[in-house]
Amino acid sequence: MFGGSMVALVTPMKSSGEVDLAALERLIAFHIDQGTQALVVAGTTGESPTLKTEEHAELIGEAVRLSAGRIPVIAGTGSNSTDQTLHLTRKVEKMGVDGFLLVVPYYNKPSQEGLYQHFRTVAEAVETPIVLYNVPGRTSCDLLPETVARLAELDAVIGIKEATGDMERLEALKSLCGDGLELYTGDDATAMEFMLRGGMGDVSVTANVAPAAMQALCEAARAGDREKAAAINARLMPLHEGLFIESNPVPVKWALAEMGLIEAGIRLPLVPLAEQYHERVRQALKTAGVLD
Repeated sequence: MFGGSMVALVTPMKSSGEVDLAALERLIAFHIDQGTQALVVAGTTGESPTLKTEEHAELIGEAVRLSAGRIPVIAGTGSNSTDQTLHLTRKVEKMGVDGFLLVVPYYNKPSQEGLYQHFRTVAEAVETPIVLYNVPGRTSCDLLPETVARLAELDAVIGIKEATGDMERLEALKSLCGDGLELYTGDDATAMEFMLRGGMGDVSVTANVAPAAMQALCEAARAGDREKAAAINARLMPLHEGLFIESNPVPVKWALAEMGLIEAGIRLPLVPLAEQYHERVRQALKTAGVLD
């Protein structure tokens, strides 16, 4: 259903921290023009934990309106509360999103059965497709392949964003789920290999600043063209690494501001990129060919 380069879109903010809807319009136009295959709005890179419920919903609604059917919008509506996740997901479904990205509940560290019940509760309450999101480096909780296979039996669950960067995890998911689940990566540094091994796409941070190159990389890797994919990936690797030199989305928001696409606004407890890293990220942007 989804695939290719799917940008983990930043939430543009003014220097005051207010969500910048004018900049959101610019970013969406930029991605449509550059060939991005889907917008993932209000995920980790979109600073979802710091968005108030109403502005979270407004942001997604604006993304749907501004996209006007030209590009799929996948809405991040997950949290560590099943009730809150269910409330926001139902509210946003009425806005016409194309899918949901539901992160593994963070902080409270549920068991595998608790994870299954959490996702099943939401999946049985909506009709819009759901993509699970496993990122144990942030949640301190790992959605194991066996649990994913159980969830894949639910009609609404159509895919998983697996952000471990572990190729053995990919093979386990392929073995257990077969063609019943679309597999996406959330780790740019290993995305090429993930797709060469059968993954459908990349929910990408790098795509925020180098969307055309990320789409070309995804297209080549999905076609099995290792040589072409590797050439593109080599040019992007400084970005893949540099955009995580501090916690995401700190570096990528600095990079987008450097490119003139957004203001440098970010919300506490995150703070702007430390000056000592500016030149490294700037050089990565130049190597990728997106900054003069």
